[in-house]
Amino acid sequence: MKGIPVPFVRANQWFILLSVLLTLVLGLPEILLIPLLAGLYSLAFKQNPVFGLVRPFLKKPPSDYEQEDPEQQRFNQWIAVICLGLSYLGFATGYGVAGYIFMIMVGAASLLAILGFCIGCFIRYQYIQWKHRRQSG
Repeated sequence: MKGIPVPFVRANQWFILLSVLLTLVLGLPEILLIPLLAGLYSLAFKQNPVFGLVRPFLKKPPSDYEQEDPEQQRFNQWIAVICLGLSYLGFATGYGVAGYIFMIMVGAASLLAILGFCIGCFIRYQYIQWKHRRQSG
């Protein structure tokens, strides 16, 4: 498989968003450890556990769906893991404001991605353009 099927990507975005919302509603920052650990696992082993949960619900083979770029998705996952980690660290060390800021950032990024605008894609594109301009001139 060359890419990552869009339903897998959407499921991961919903998983992060719902974890953030559940954390806000229940006031339990420990919930953030679930997407954080899933994200760390996916970065370390290039296998997202959320994808395994979604696979049985697909109506057609994964290769029949529109595909997302794996490199872009890894970049996005890094951003999510960093924000989730900093959020949990903020809560764990008594810096709740930082915890909320990073949690809301990752939740908002997930929501925007679900709605069609990928912040991570925009950041990575700008970085690639900057690198190219720097090398060219």
